[in-house]
Amino acid sequence: MILGCVLAGGQSSRFGSDKALAELGGRSLLALAVDALSGWCETVVVAGREVAPAPCLPDWPRPHMGPLGGIAAALRLAADEGHDAVLTIGVDCAGLPDNLPGLLAPAPACVASQPVIGLWPVSALPVLEAILTSDGRHSLRQFADACGARRVSLDSEPANVNTPADLADLASKK
Repeated sequence: MILGCVLAGGQSSRFGSDKALAELGGRSLLALAVDALSGWCETVVVAGREVAPAPCLPDWPRPHMGPLGGIAAALRLAADEGHDAVLTIGVDCAGLPDNLPGLLAPAPACVASQPVIGLWPVSALPVLEAILTSDGRHSLRQFADACGARRVSLDSEPANVNTPADLADLASKK
């Protein structure tokens, strides 16, 4: 059983406003991300926010830990609730392939160009907790390497919305 998690705790500094609430085709990026995961996972949560169209989790061990804080929170919930793995996507990822879970299986694996899109086994939780509680650098690529994640290349790159121009470009392609 796979828990879906939208990573939505970023500061949106390049976007200039809360990009999770920015709209594409009349729907917020956050709602679109939750819907995408709902097609693959029985349970979907949103990490790093207090209000969302799915249950919310605070980042672990504290706010503003970047995507790793959201992944850690989701893996902890998955372990508590008997899930085998967590499928993560960023709130700003759009255009994901319909067969994403199959492309990433078996866990651990992540998209080579956007490792925030990943399938993480619950067994990787101790590795992530050690990284997040250390004084060293905390990077998603470091975690992927430490847990032995395969890097998966996709035929078509998902959008990564970081600026209003990125969103406008994506909207023009719809």
